[in-house]
Amino acid sequence: MGTPEVLVVGQLVRDLVVVVDELPPVGAAADVRLRREMLGGKGANQAVGLAQLGVSVGLVAVAGDDPVADDLLAQAARDGIDVTHVVRRPRTSTGLIIDVLDRHGRWRYLQHLPEPVLLTESDVVAAADTLAAAAAVVIQLQQPSAAALCAARQATGLVVLDGTPADDDRRPALLARADVIRADAREAATLLGTTGDDDPAPDLPTAGVVPGRILDAARRLLDSGPRLVALAVDPVGNLFVWSDGHLLVPLTDTPVVDTTGAGDAFTAALTMALLRNEPPERAARLAVAAASATVGHPGGRPDLNPDSLRSHLARVDASLGRVRP
Repeated sequence: MGTPEVLVVGQLVRDLVVVVDELPPVGAAADVRLRREMLGGKGANQAVGLAQLGVSVGLVAVAGDDPVADDLLAQAARDGIDVTHVVRRPRTSTGLIIDVLDRHGRWRYLQHLPEPVLLTESDVVAAADTLAAAAAVVIQLQQPSAAALCAARQATGLVVLDGTPADDDRRPALLARADVIRADAREAATLLGTTGDDDPAPDLPTAGVVPGRILDAARRLLDSGPRLVALAVDPVGNLFVWSDGHLLVPLTDTPVVDTTGAGDAFTAALTMALLRNEPPERAARLAVAAASATVGHPGGRPDLNPDSLRSHLARVDASLGRVRP
């Protein structure tokens, strides 16, 4: 396997999804209607999405030295992911996330992600040559800031940050190295220092009006380094801001089963589109279409086949109130 076009720096876990009708009260039990066990974690999900989109991809992550990791890495290899730079940490259990999902699509996470399954600067330095050779590096900011900044500094291609930089002395340097930053609604509120609760949100989907202070805060964020900012603005959609334009893409009418993994599919498609030199407007539409294609099934694993993506892209265009090529 040659040098991956994209290297994802992030999390690899065993993902256990259980679907129940309702969560039981204390001291009671509930039957599980559906159970799925799979390769998961934000880093692995983004890598899977990129592979499904036809991008050669590698993963920098930490797994344990247990049989669970053997199974997960074998699955990643079957998915077409280069796992050369996945660290096997001695005397460590692979990370675990349990996604408990009720029939209303409401999720609760239980997670076991102790410090040994997080990336260190040394782990990242071991992948330095591949990071430098990759056309894009996607960095999950739930990892320690020292490892995240180390990865950004090793990269020479497109740098995509997923999440919110830690509020420490590495934050300015990390933002300065970024080309793209993507954040969910909670992360965006932290990143911008605003929730937008006092803005006229109800008219946004039809009018395409962006709350002024959110747009101003996003433009100030561009001044710190990124050339594209992609922010979820609940409950209306996703806002994309670049140097000479912006686009608000409303939520589609896709029935939602589980929002887990939607952001990872979003990041994968956005990265792919920018690597293919798509203009910001089309990259935005593709990213939202990928997220839309992921919320219809339990669990965070993407399913970005061409037919599904095309179908959901049509939903995105319908939500924008126009059809675009």
